[in-house]
Amino acid sequence: MKVSDFNYDLPEELIAQTPLKDRSASKLLIINKNTGNIVHDHFSNLSNILNEGDVLVLNDTSVIPARLFGIKEDTMASIEILLLKQKEDNIWECLVKKARKIKVGTTISFGDGLLKAACTEVYNEGIRDFKMIYDGVFYEVIDQLGEMPLPPYIHEKLIDQDRYQTVYNKFRGSSAAPTAGLHFTKDLLKTITDKKIEICYITLHVGLGTFRPVQVETVEEHHMHSEFYQMTKKTANTLNKAKRENRRIIAVGTTSLRTLETLLRDYDNFRETSGWSDIFIYPGYTFKAVDALITNFHLPNSTLLMLVSALAGSENITKAYKEAIDKRYRFFSFGDSMFINSN
Repeated sequence: MKVSDFNYDLPEELIAQTPLKDRSASKLLIINKNTGNIVHDHFSNLSNILNEGDVLVLNDTSVIPARLFGIKEDTMASIEILLLKQKEDNIWECLVKKARKIKVGTTISFGDGLLKAACTEVYNEGIRDFKMIYDGVFYEVIDQLGEMPLPPYIHEKLIDQDRYQTVYNKFRGSSAAPTAGLHFTKDLLKTITDKKIEICYITLHVGLGTFRPVQVETVEEHHMHSEFYQMTKKTANTLNKAKRENRRIIAVGTTSLRTLETLLRDYDNFRETSGWSDIFIYPGYTFKAVDALITNFHLPNSTLLMLVSALAGSENITKAYKEAIDKRYRFFSFGDSMFINSN
């Protein structure tokens, strides 16, 4: 399967640069996998689209100010790193710009030495492990030094940093936002629960597995990087009960979907556990966990576009994206949304 099969032309002006004033004011394109039928609505009406007894699964990860700018101590060269995931204690896997300059033993200083990062391992694709050296609490240090890791296609300055967080974010660790969740407001969540639609939470800390560009020609050659996930006993019980009763499980975002599918792949049911997900979903995949997906519109040639093509069908996604472009939907992280019903 060719990566180029997942390409499409997007006018640059449709790439959303800033979030809407009202989170839930986004457009919502609804597509049925079986019929290919498309309906246009607004996210604020989501409770009318869902059914009593549905279960929504939200990712409660919280984005950290993961982009850090420092100085290579031996040469004083400027170095930028992106925190990807904590591997153990103070060891962090990072993506490094100008990575060829960073060898084992290299030390980078941030904030006049408030934080130092000593390279302990060197990997391909610009990835390095660093031991973080600091006083106090790590997250308090990077709150002072770091910047929100907005995607490179966003060129406008984000005035309110909270707009790159969901209203239900809880556990810190993501290098990017689970953007499908950005459309929810607290009022909308209450409206949904008032309709007797269950809401439960998983945690997946978004990293390279989600946003790394595909750099091979054939889909099957792409290597997915692992991301940490966690499921509570409460969520596992809710989802297993929904499965037994044939109620719809609706993933909010590709990160939630990948977590749920990882658990069904590895254990055949939902359970209280944590681990690392490197699941790669593309057309031909058989879904076991989810019945529907709420998601944004994704970049050409991306693993996320492959995932939604697997769920909705490639022809349906091609049709939906063309219609979204024709109707001037806003694309990517701060853009509009899509509801894929695979039943």
